[in-house]
Amino acid sequence: MDHVAIDGREYEFEDAGQVWLASWVPPGGSVPEGTRHGSGAVCRISDERIVLISQDGLTWDHPAGRPENHENWRGTLDREVLEEACAVVESAELLGFVKGRCVQGKEASLVLVRALWSANVRLQEWQPKHEIKHRKLVDNNQVPEFLSHPSGLDPIFNRWLAESLKT
Repeated sequence: MDHVAIDGREYEFEDAGQVWLASWVPPGGSVPEGTRHGSGAVCRISDERIVLISQDGLTWDHPAGRPENHENWRGTLDREVLEEACAVVESAELLGFVKGRCVQGKEASLVLVRALWSANVRLQEWQPKHEIKHRKLVDNNQVPEFLSHPSGLDPIFNRWLAESLKT
């Protein structure tokens, strides 16, 4: 796998006309300061495949989303994986956090923090109910070619996948 994120190093990317700096923060210390922006997981099924989801069948990502009410990091993870991938989280390991700082644009100075997990999941019948309309199972080594994310975030996504495949 090409370049993977180094702890604390910031990687620049653009999203919705704004410039952000994102960094990988390992677990174990305190949670990075910022607005809690939810949880996401590299979702693995027993036969060495990864679950990807899509709204349009063209751009693919890992299940992830924002907290509702007073959910903790794991509660958000469990609900989002169920809603978006129609899968039940059987076990999960917190791999780290991604901390994003907006440095240019309408949200300048906003800091968002998302928990990144590796999850073993059990698929349920595919019955999309929300914005996600497609689910795909991909071999571990093919995940990077399917993912869609802003240019500049490759190191974060590469580390997330690499850490997940170690667990």
